[in-house]
Amino acid sequence: MATPRPIVPHHVAIVMDGNGRWATKRFLPRIVGHKQGLDSLTRCVKACLERGIGVLTVFAFSSENWNRPSDEVSGLMDLLALSLSKEVPSLNANGVQLHFVGDRQRLSEKVQAGLAQAELSTASNQRLIFNVCFNYGGRWDIAQAAQKLASRGEAITELSLDRAMALAHVPDPDLLIRTGGELRISNFLLWQAAYSELHFSDKLWPEFDEAALDEAIAVFRTRERRFGQTTAQVSGHDNTPNTKAA
Repeated sequence: MATPRPIVPHHVAIVMDGNGRWATKRFLPRIVGHKQGLDSLTRCVKACLERGIGVLTVFAFSSENWNRPSDEVSGLMDLLALSLSKEVPSLNANGVQLHFVGDRQRLSEKVQAGLAQAELSTASNQRLIFNVCFNYGGRWDIAQAAQKLASRGEAITELSLDRAMALAHVPDPDLLIRTGGELRISNFLLWQAAYSELHFSDKLWPEFDEAALDEAIAVFRTRERRFGQTTAQVSGHDNTPNTKAA
């Protein structure tokens, strides 16, 4: 008899926290930590592909991060541009469909064009949907969805609001991971994470590796996801409540 395939969450979301602290502990500039964090993200994408995870969503730059020192913000923008030229060909070759989620108005025209081109070049890929939340905030997402519906004259309901969200193209996350030892979600996916299982790791993001991801998945497997029902109701049945297309 064939061994059953291990259960993995379909959609994993990650708050990648701790890059700056990783660098500071080593007496290095904070931007070095962000560069190490990009390497960790590359490993994470590869690990998700290998484990059959369908959607990966990461918090790369929040709308509040503009308040950081200007040299760090500038370095992050340069790192984004570098990663586009360096990583997108590899992502494309590995069947990754790339989406940049967030308010692009504050980004330079060059960066905006780079994001659009990266999305276009990977649009037909289906192996992994990779959402990079950049200049994103959960409150912004809810507000922009409501504004979108209001401008169309549509009624604001849970269903219509859900369909107007920036991540309407994927199911809600099954598992939300935060690294860095903090026990909060920091304005990330406030709407979408309503029923996500939460896992907090003490590892700083540059230290987060395949073993740490496997640990989070193992914890996820121990959770009983009831979504308001009883244990008896969900026992033996598919308990995935979200009907949005992946």
